[in-house]
Amino acid sequence: MKYTDEQIKAIIKKMTIKQKAQLCCGRDGWSTEQFDALGIPSITVSDGPHGLRKKANDTQELGLQSGIASTCFPTSATTACSWDEQLLRDIGAAIGEECLQEDVQVLLGPGANIKRTPLCGRNFEYFSEDPMLSSHMAGALITGVQSKGVGACLKHFLANNQETNRYKANSVISQRALREIYLASFEYAVRNSRPDTIMCSYNRLNGVYCSENKTTLTDILRGEWGYEGFVMSDWGAVNERADALNAGLELEMPSSHGIGVKKLMKAIRMGEVSREAIDTACERLLKVIFRLHDARVSGYKYSADRHNELAIRALERSAVLLKNDGVLPLHYNDSVAVIGDMADVPRIQGAGSSQVTPLQLTGILEGIRSRNPREVVYAKGYVRDSGETDQALVDEAVAAAQSADKAILVIGLAECFESEGYDRTTMRIPQSHIDLLKAVRAVQPNTIAVLINGAPVEIDWIDDCAALLEIYLGGQGVGTAVAALLYGDVSPSGRLAETFPVCLENCPADITPDDVCYNEDILVGYRYYTTRKIPVRFPFGYGLSYTSFEYRDLTLSAQSIRDTDRLKVEVMVCNTGSMDGAEVVQLYVRKPDSNVKRPLRELRAFAKVDVPQGEKRTVTFELDKRAFSYYDTNVNDWRAESGMYIIEICSDCETVILDAAVKVEDTLPKAAGGRITVDRNTTFRELMQDDVGRQLVETMMAAASSSGMLPEDMLQGDAIEMVYQTPLRTAFAMWGLADSETGLNAIIGMLNSNTGRKTLTKLMKSSAVDKLLAKMTK
Repeated sequence: MKYTDEQIKAIIKKMTIKQKAQLCCGRDGWSTEQFDALGIPSITVSDGPHGLRKKANDTQELGLQSGIASTCFPTSATTACSWDEQLLRDIGAAIGEECLQEDVQVLLGPGANIKRTPLCGRNFEYFSEDPMLSSHMAGALITGVQSKGVGACLKHFLANNQETNRYKANSVISQRALREIYLASFEYAVRNSRPDTIMCSYNRLNGVYCSENKTTLTDILRGEWGYEGFVMSDWGAVNERADALNAGLELEMPSSHGIGVKKLMKAIRMGEVSREAIDTACERLLKVIFRLHDARVSGYKYSADRHNELAIRALERSAVLLKNDGVLPLHYNDSVAVIGDMADVPRIQGAGSSQVTPLQLTGILEGIRSRNPREVVYAKGYVRDSGETDQALVDEAVAAAQSADKAILVIGLAECFESEGYDRTTMRIPQSHIDLLKAVRAVQPNTIAVLINGAPVEIDWIDDCAALLEIYLGGQGVGTAVAALLYGDVSPSGRLAETFPVCLENCPADITPDDVCYNEDILVGYRYYTTRKIPVRFPFGYGLSYTSFEYRDLTLSAQSIRDTDRLKVEVMVCNTGSMDGAEVVQLYVRKPDSNVKRPLRELRAFAKVDVPQGEKRTVTFELDKRAFSYYDTNVNDWRAESGMYIIEICSDCETVILDAAVKVEDTLPKAAGGRITVDRNTTFRELMQDDVGRQLVETMMAAASSSGMLPEDMLQGDAIEMVYQTPLRTAFAMWGLADSETGLNAIIGMLNSNTGRKTLTKLMKSSAVDKLLAKMTK
């Protein structure tokens, strides 16, 4: 039955302190506590996110072994490359149906953590290095799951970007980076898809365990984003149970065998946890528990065949064609050699808590043989779990390649090279795979590589293949989908959801065991490479097709807007090629001459659009304030600084096809009182965020330039950044200002006083401050 808020509160009043504490702690490995006398049912949770991993004995088993058979969809690293929100909704709905059949009320997924570094062992389970793409893909999957009356659990909140020392590592992140990158990766999904549950991460964030972080769990998640579900811990993530509940974590998982219950009861008796806090936690839990329990469907059966077809379609729309020198698509009269152990027994998913037992599996070799009427020769090529080259296997592969018109090599990372629980130490694929590829290419110019991996790898061997198809971890339909892509039944339409660097040494982020300093700040992924002009192997958003597209008629609804307005953007996409296809339209925003550090450009909208051969489609975007904003830590709010912005339609983050300019007016008030607090170490960059300070900076720079103390070339291009980093004390001392301490203290006093600011503003309006500074100049 459906319970009202009043009825739930009445039930809570009947509960003892012990029962309330028990409700806030898992009953066992996978379910919540049940109280028959109070009419409180138990609900079951199970791992995801790319398939249901329900344990056969779902109350006790906590190991990483797979559970009952279910559809194994491509992993999040794969489906993110589809840039197709409807596809993710479809996958979510299918997994929701499987949860209904297996009497599971909450799917533990999706994961929306940012791919800060390609070495993270769990990257296969996450979507992207870009927070907008990540949050939209996660939100779509959540919407699909919950459309079936099953709860989704968005995880791992927050800044869980490595596996190394994951229970204790301290992610040290600036407020801007936290807001613009790491929180933003969850924000859209929370606000728009409203997941029933959220899972906190193991790690600490700026010194505080995420399970005990009131700022993120309560102030931001509930206070700012309006979240109404409940928060559970990752398995074993609770440090101190009472502190976690006070911070906003309602459910500890799994069962701590009474330890958590005893700690909560003691904390309540001692007044460390208030009766109001425990009652609020129980209310949040019961609202979700009752609703999800009531949504169960007895005897429900899903269509395994339909879900398998969806798994195949998911990879068809996600695989990324990275290179094609004209050897693809294959012809049905081509004789083909298929090489590689993973062609016969493919790696289809990541290892760890997300690993499912597939209902069925079609290997790549099997898929190609089912399409090709001629004999397909196969050679193993390498030892799966070893990086050592087996020359006998290489020789066999070379002979097979020589006997065929084209050779298809399936290479990459086998199961033993990446997994949840540890991070990679290298981006290279096994040397045995590279040696094999080079040997085959030496005798077969029509060599096609199919890459299996959970995260980016170094591809310094790109010249050793004529074509390269990236499939990541393709799920149970991998063979059927890869065959359809190779033979041109489907045109590849995937676009990379992350950057492929040239080499590991070019990556801006490091993995460390204890204090993990996010020194790259907001420049994560492509934001770093494009801004710093670092060459990459393949950029974010990149992907090829068998057909071609042309963009026309980019129009904006206005040339000038206030930040409270919405901007409508339209562009036409034409399929000018020889077959039907799908294109990913990517919209980036660039702010020239920004007064704060910003990336060169940032993804602000995207759409996957199917365009039949010879036809065209108009794509419409609507941009709001966030599309133009950075997080202003002076006022703790989003600010779209006034000025000109460039709307860019791109084929990837480096390639601009069309652009148009729009002027935006900032209406957000400055810091409280219209100012920031200024001291002798306040920099010019910080002063630029203050309305009066900005005028002062411009006046001081002009005075120092005219006196010759600040060379003209220091005011141009990137060199001006050095000037903006200058503290006031340094400017007064180095720019030749006489009696610098007196002048410095006078300026600081005026900036920190309402009366002084008014006086300073009048002086600057009348240019009198120029004379004041001139008098102070030697």
